[in-house]
Amino acid sequence: MNSNKKDNPVSVLLNYFDRMIELSSEERELVTSKFHWRQYKKHQFILQEGDICRHFNFVLNGCLRIYKSTESGGIHILQFAVENWWINDINSFHKQKPSVLNIDAIEETEIFQITLDDLKDLYLKAPKFERIFRILVENAYFKLQERLLLNISSTAEDRYCYFCDTYPYLLQRLSQIQIAAYLGITPEFLSKIKKKSLLGGAS
Repeated sequence: MNSNKKDNPVSVLLNYFDRMIELSSEERELVTSKFHWRQYKKHQFILQEGDICRHFNFVLNGCLRIYKSTESGGIHILQFAVENWWINDINSFHKQKPSVLNIDAIEETEIFQITLDDLKDLYLKAPKFERIFRILVENAYFKLQERLLLNISSTAEDRYCYFCDTYPYLLQRLSQIQIAAYLGITPEFLSKIKKKSLLGGAS
């Protein structure tokens, strides 16, 4: 669904790209034509398990999460995405095969989306975007590798402290259940960690 110009603050996306590599007027017009604005209500799905991930998503405002559901009804959150972050199932998106993940909105959220065909066309018409998206994917890979190392070499308390230090702006926007699902622990155990941290800070 395209928006009209009144509802489409594409300048935010253009400024984001400009901070990475300055765009020409023709490239700015390409971005405006290829990316499409969408709005999602709280709890609404952007992607459901079994569907093909059709879009690369840039968060304009709001908060999304990508997660895997378990057979027991639990979830494992892989990533949150807030303003100026990107999110998608990259495997499903590039291979156009059914996803094993879900993406939904934690808050009312506005995003810009681009399809795989439009992204490929963007690469052809403006090659610098291949570099931009390569940088985005590399940064995401570095973050994933860092998180995997934390998960295998750090305690849950260390992982929580790292989360607080790295993403302090998320603490007031996420529930304890969501943070616990990201850290791979139960909400009850997270409560114990937080209580211990507060007691330690007071001593």
